Amino acid sequence: MAKTGMYVGLDIGTTSVKVVVAEYVEGQMNIIGVGNAKSEGIDRGIVIDIDKTVQAIQRAVTQAEEKAGIQIRNVCVGLPANLLEVENCQGMIAVNNESKEITDEDVRNVASAALVRSIPPERQMITILPQDFTVDGFEGIKDPRGMIGVRLEINGVVFTGPKTIIHNVRKCVEEAGLFIDEMVIAPLALTSSILSDGEQDFGTTVIDIGGGQTTAAVMHNKQLKFTYVDQEGGEYVTKDISTVLNTSFNNAEALKINYGDAYPDRTSTSEEFPVDVIGQSEPVNVDERYLSEIIEARLEQIFMKAKEALDDIEALELPGGIVLSGGAASLPGVVELAQEIFGVNVKLHVPNHMGLRNPVFTNVISILEYTAELGDVYQLAKSAVTGEPTQIQETPQSYTREQPIYEQTSYEPEEQNYQEPEETEPKEGFGDKVKNFFSNIFE
Repeated sequence: MAKTGMYVGLDIGTTSVKVVVAEYVEGQMNIIGVGNAKSEGIDRGIVIDIDKTVQAIQRAVTQAEEKAGIQIRNVCVGLPANLLEVENCQGMIAVNNESKEITDEDVRNVASAALVRSIPPERQMITILPQDFTVDGFEGIKDPRGMIGVRLEINGVVFTGPKTIIHNVRKCVEEAGLFIDEMVIAPLALTSSILSDGEQDFGTTVIDIGGGQTTAAVMHNKQLKFTYVDQEGGEYVTKDISTVLNTSFNNAEALKINYGDAYPDRTSTSEEFPVDVIGQSEPVNVDERYLSEIIEARLEQIFMKAKEALDDIEALELPGGIVLSGGAASLPGVVELAQEIFGVNVKLHVPNHMGLRNPVFTNVISILEYTAELGDVYQLAKSAVTGEPTQIQETPQSYTREQPIYEQTSYEPEEQNYQEPEETEPKEGFGDKVKNFFSNIFE
């Protein structure tokens, strides 16, 4: 169950920076503030201008503060999957205290033992995610604290990423006057948040189509097994429209939103709309089918690249199929096009929070939900990576407006509703075939 308290999620995207303030009361999340500012200084998910990125973060934070009525000081920020590496790790220690009762310090020490490895100088450990512990040969223990034992072992997953990306994200957040409570790996939070237990267990692929890049993440046995990043996203669709129709980028974005469809078979050549063409004194009429073919060409290219990467590890044979998320995934016809290309069941995930029922907010909400569910054992293991002491509260503190942990402001997004395709149950017997599908993926 999520801890009681206040959480602020920060998603630094290519097209926009989003901030969401949520209050958890007895495990129930209530969103009380939202900020959404146009991104500047971000290209293909990577910070290229720290000052402009800082200004975009500050604008989004100010909007969220005005809505929530608190001053934001602490945030949980998402890290992109660019050059992310995922590795299994194991560690073992002897329990040294006289009583042989396993303590917080033992959990930290065994996590440190699992992290003994050589890492290239350009890479950095992000975090370690404990899967289970073994006490004197007894396996499958989720929290060994308080147990009696002589030998403690850990099985976990360690995530590493480029130092440049991690440093730049941290630098931008701190320059914006904020403190980072948690740096969350975006595809890990996304798959953990939007997939059901069955989808996480039997295996499902999540494809997030953002503005500047597309990320595919495979979850199996409730572990993030694989990530793939393509440096193309929704902005590239807009650029194609702008180039082919010889119109401005802003006009092309409006055409995509107002008339765009990614599946030409659903469009008509008889339906036309005016387009302001550069160098022409009068608007030029363009039909729906032509616009749809422009959109389809780019999205087909994005999906074919992802399919090639997923076919290499046979991820498309997993029964969960594909779940789409991200702002560009909400374009009409994207689900149908993806289903035709990938040849598996495809559905669109839409957040179910009032005022935020738009896939563009999926990432930032997943950062919030994932962080709120992190337990004490994770925090202890993570301290072995960061080297910072961890204080575990027996009873999570409840924060009120009079005693905020985030000193808090807004943006009221237009509510949109999207129809999700029905989720089909996996065929009987197929689960046995894939249950251990990725068990040796890191060996």
